[in-house]
Amino acid sequence: MTSAVVVGGGPNGLAAAALLARAGLRVTLLEAADEVGGGTRSHEAILPGLVHDHCSAIHPMAVHSPALRALGLERHGLRWLLPDIDCVHPLDDGSAGVLLRSVPDTARMLGPDGDRYRTLLATPARHWDALAHDVMGPLLRIPAHPLLLTRFGLLTALPAALLARLFTTAQARALWAGVAAHAFRPLSHPFTSAIGLGILAAGHAAGWAVAEGGTQSIARSMERVLRLHGGTVHTGVRVTDPRQLPPADVTLLDLDPGQVVALYGNRLPARVRGAYRRFRRAPAVFKLDLAVEGGVPWTNEHARRAGTVHLGGPLAEVAEAEREAVAGRMPERPFVLVGQQYLADPSRSAGGVHPVYTYAHVPYGYDGDATEAVLRQLERFAPGVRDRIVGRLVTPPARFAAVNPNFAGGDIITGARTTAQLLLGPRPTAEPYSTGLPGVFLCSAATPPGPGAHGMCGAGAASAALRHLGVRATR
Repeated sequence: MTSAVVVGGGPNGLAAAALLARAGLRVTLLEAADEVGGGTRSHEAILPGLVHDHCSAIHPMAVHSPALRALGLERHGLRWLLPDIDCVHPLDDGSAGVLLRSVPDTARMLGPDGDRYRTLLATPARHWDALAHDVMGPLLRIPAHPLLLTRFGLLTALPAALLARLFTTAQARALWAGVAAHAFRPLSHPFTSAIGLGILAAGHAAGWAVAEGGTQSIARSMERVLRLHGGTVHTGVRVTDPRQLPPADVTLLDLDPGQVVALYGNRLPARVRGAYRRFRRAPAVFKLDLAVEGGVPWTNEHARRAGTVHLGGPLAEVAEAEREAVAGRMPERPFVLVGQQYLADPSRSAGGVHPVYTYAHVPYGYDGDATEAVLRQLERFAPGVRDRIVGRLVTPPARFAAVNPNFAGGDIITGARTTAQLLLGPRPTAEPYSTGLPGVFLCSAATPPGPGAHGMCGAGAASAALRHLGVRATR
């Protein structure tokens, strides 16, 4: 029987392992931590019954992911839940940019900018299921929908700050800036519109969903699929030498490029080894989980019903904060993402105490304490919130790296989304999942299409492995 070993049990390692097992391979997954999941884990570290997500939290890109759909995770315990409002970006005057489920409803909320927003998002949102197959994978290939991809791709090449000029109101510009900031890049750089447009189009197609019971439910459902098809999982196994690996026809690595170099060293072809060593990292996050009595008292009423709230003020302030973080300087007012997953999933709360998830964009490897900076941003848009906080948990960049080596320096997206790395992955090649070693493939978020709980990096690597073996993938 053809066999595979997968090193690393994050969402991409799990997706790769489950898809290979489903295709008939005998699969062994090795995970260094005590449980699988990587960035898709949850915990009750502040209060019993109060569930916070460790890293990945809101999943607009995952609901319609071709990889997760192929695995049929809803038949194995995964249930997607949606908030009343997907995302809000409040401003100091009490107004906000408001993102609703549908493009027409969002356009209505954006007033004078509504028609422009509709023109920008209506087509990609309507055709997202088709577009996802081309966007969520290597770009150096023949697309299935070339005209649709070309129209979408031309817009993604624009700097986010330039695309923002399409809008005339502060609310629309701020809403766009907050979504575009998920790229962790200066908004003046080319292709910084790509991730924002992808998130918006996918979100309008499926909503900014959360997983019932915590993001850990995504990992657990993938593990169930893997085991159902005969796969085995070993946790607490840290692989530091290829000789530790069981014999297998293919090996897939849910590791960042630096770990692959450390593992294989001079066995890697020189060109691959050099590219992996030059792999650029993104800024870090400083995470502050909060237990909040009665929820956050936002000034803007829409924010009280939103699963995600972006804190950064107007476009210029968001752009400045991202520029500073990338340059290695701690912003005075960092961009802060707030997750209120409990609004869609009340099971995460403990009575009247609710889990509030926040993180700030900070420089790579930042070793300071950004707690006050995060709380100031919260208090700025929700006066009195400090008085409601009954518990907190800090996860600085060093802690992220210690728990998950893929998050070196606190970079939770596993690599900067520079133009080259966004389009090509960790090295310039038409085969971004290949390590140059026969039968060894890279499947982490360093490969296309990048970070998230969508599992598509794992799916791409699994497809490459099956082609190498001459095995037909299961549909």
